[in-house]
Amino acid sequence: MTYLFTSESVSEGHPDKVADAISDAVLDLVMREQNPALRCACETLVTTNRVVVAGEFKGVLHKEEVESAVRRVIKDIGYEQSGFDWRTVEITNLLHAQSADIALGTDTFGAGDQGLMFGYACNETDNYMPSAIYWSHRIVEALTSIRKNLLVAWLGPDAKSQVTFEYDANNKPVRITKVVCSTQHSESVGIDTVRSTIELIIRSLLPEKYIDANTEFYINPTGRFVIGGPDGDTGLTGRKIIVDTYGGYAPHGGGAFSGKDPTKVDRSAAYMMRYLAKNIVASGQATWATVQISYAIGIEKPMSFYVESDGDSAALTTWIQDNVDLTPRGIINRFDLFRPIYSSTTNYGHFGKADLPWEAVDLF
Repeated sequence: MTYLFTSESVSEGHPDKVADAISDAVLDLVMREQNPALRCACETLVTTNRVVVAGEFKGVLHKEEVESAVRRVIKDIGYEQSGFDWRTVEITNLLHAQSADIALGTDTFGAGDQGLMFGYACNETDNYMPSAIYWSHRIVEALTSIRKNLLVAWLGPDAKSQVTFEYDANNKPVRITKVVCSTQHSESVGIDTVRSTIELIIRSLLPEKYIDANTEFYINPTGRFVIGGPDGDTGLTGRKIIVDTYGGYAPHGGGAFSGKDPTKVDRSAAYMMRYLAKNIVASGQATWATVQISYAIGIEKPMSFYVESDGDSAALTTWIQDNVDLTPRGIINRFDLFRPIYSSTTNYGHFGKADLPWEAVDLF
């Protein structure tokens, strides 16, 4: 039986991603001392010409440098619009010291909270990610590059993509049936120009083997998209968890990543699960793998762990439990997570980027 599967991605100018980027920038400020005693859990709200940051931290964090980081993030994304401008945006800083009760668990490197985390990998793409999310990321990433290199002057920072793949009876992706893309644009350009230009860009990006005469393109389906970003819609940290992971092709434990230091297993354990799944597939022991782990707050050892794959899942589960340190401290040490690397993870997925330590293929 054939089936269709769809994933979406968003650009760095999407309001939720603006919020994620600010949260990760604040986290990197805390992490710059590379001290395992540091903690951060930063949440951000963005709306019309206003940013609110809240949460808790342990370490050195001056209000002036937080404001500077917020403005830098917004400037780097490219917002100089009347409704959201890095130079004039109002910033409210509600960050405060970490709760002493939470510190009881994290200071001893027990898990920062209870919860479950998943990892996934498959052999569909060169970075072991599912096809729909892989190509959804590439579309908005390309639009950002084109905009920042001034190749298309009317492109705005806010954009979304969505790709639908058809799979055959053997669970192999065989064609793209539909592509959806909405992008912010300047008022001076007409919708026909937007649609023809963006479709041409996307067609040049996607592999010819997946595109045919029946592939449908929906570019800015509502028409005009001038007001975008936080001026068009409120953004919050942690609302793009499926974009950040596997595009819905694998289970998700529900925890967000951005703004959280590595004692928060929502983030660090999800990175470890991706590492394990990718190494299983890259070593040829399976063509796909889903890995799950769970924790209790303040407890080092996981509550549960399993591997599901089309390989010898039971043997893989046992080997990993016997040979890999799955405690929060073990994960942090393996990937050297107390350092300011988190802004590089914010956009276009936390997985599949070769320069991130949990993407290494060195386990087996």
